[in-house]
Amino acid sequence: MKSSVLFQLENAGWPALLLDSSTTICRANPAAVRLFGPTLEGATPLLAAIWSSENGTTPEPFLAQWERSPASAVLLKFRTRGGSTISSFVSICSVQKEGQKYFLLQLPPENPGTSSAEANPTMAESGLIHKQKLECALQLARTVALDFNNALTSILGHTSLVLSQLEPNHPWRSSLLEVEKSAAKAAEIANDLGMFSRQEKEPRAQTANSLSLLAQRTVELFQRQATTDAVQWDLMLERRLFTSRFDEAKLQQSLMRILENAVQAIHGHGRITVQTRNIELAEASQDQNVRLAAGAYVSIEVTDDGDGIAPEVLPRIFEPFFTTKGKEHRGLGLAWVYGVVTNHGGGVAVSSRPGSGTSVRVYLPAERQVLRDNGIGTEDLHGSQTILMVDDEDLLLTMGQTILAAYGYHVLTANSGQHALDTLSTERSIDLVITDLVMPAMSGRELVEHIHQTRPSTRILCTSGYVWPAGHHNENEYLQKPFTSQDLLLKVKQVLTS
Repeated sequence: MKSSVLFQLENAGWPALLLDSSTTICRANPAAVRLFGPTLEGATPLLAAIWSSENGTTPEPFLAQWERSPASAVLLKFRTRGGSTISSFVSICSVQKEGQKYFLLQLPPENPGTSSAEANPTMAESGLIHKQKLECALQLARTVALDFNNALTSILGHTSLVLSQLEPNHPWRSSLLEVEKSAAKAAEIANDLGMFSRQEKEPRAQTANSLSLLAQRTVELFQRQATTDAVQWDLMLERRLFTSRFDEAKLQQSLMRILENAVQAIHGHGRITVQTRNIELAEASQDQNVRLAAGAYVSIEVTDDGDGIAPEVLPRIFEPFFTTKGKEHRGLGLAWVYGVVTNHGGGVAVSSRPGSGTSVRVYLPAERQVLRDNGIGTEDLHGSQTILMVDDEDLLLTMGQTILAAYGYHVLTANSGQHALDTLSTERSIDLVITDLVMPAMSGRELVEHIHQTRPSTRILCTSGYVWPAGHHNENEYLQKPFTSQDLLLKVKQVLTS
């Protein structure tokens, strides 16, 4: 069954069951198998196989009654592996997936069941029910975030591909740009929802990367979305920039907001310069409000020749909700940038004079090493290699095949880990496997382990709509969902040429 509803509970310490509307157990996590035994391991196990007659009804009418009057937690009795009966409060929620309805049953994380003689209906229900409601809500949020990210990846991929092929004055271009911007905004919401739903609250992965490469891609994206040709752009990017570690999505959003401010400061024709450079400090240094300790840094500076900032306003530019742009602006742009950069251990300095423009400098700690410069630009994203794309969402397989084939690649697809292994066993000329990390039955991580064992020379690119901690995968071969066609093509080129 192609349902990802239970995937987050595979390694949970408490039993969880996923049922379809006919009460067939579609998925049971290992904790459930340990509790209820091999009864759950058959081809089509039914809930009735572990259902106790002491419940006073059979599973089908019980679920029908539950749908009419849903309860957050219900006291039920089950037959376990050893033949004894347990009694436990069970949280139940219904889930819609691919047009079908499923029921997710979870037993409590602590003491999943007691013998019927020990069952105590007057147990402290309030705390348990509250915890189970939260568990169910978080699980639903994770599922929604996953499906939402997949849909947005398809929208962004197709939209950015069409935009890259359109002439600048095409009549549909402005509408497609609005679609792209709306999808990018929705992607932020999906990522926030995914972060909220993760109980372990792990930080977003900060990977080793080049700030020059990020700057080039961000400016190109901004220019595609720009509504004016009155601005001249000058890029002065250090090709041998030190390596810095950052959350690419967050830093790109920060740079976009800085560029927006620069464009808004220019009335009529003007110039914006984007420069990156290495900085090595033998002793501590100060730049406006930023105190830099001795060490290595990378810097990106955005300079415009616009109106500039008044001296009395300059000290307040990082204050939340402070703005000089009118009521339609919330005044969160630079405050948000400041928060992102300082969370990376860096700093933001701004200097300006009225009538002479503004300069915004972002500093990030760096390592005195240079990532190998592949010289990849948007003009040479084509390739001819064979790529196997693996995802349980057909929408994403279609999107990936469309984009990669348009740039010359030979693309094969597989909608499961096992299908991918079957393809790999017959197609020996596959140069790259692109796999989602979260799939039912065989996960992307398990697929990657199989490939490493059987075809260690095959390159791998992992994708996910969730945030994974560093160390779970090769951080330089990872692409966060949702992504644009340019994101995909650039990452594929990087992996194939590494």
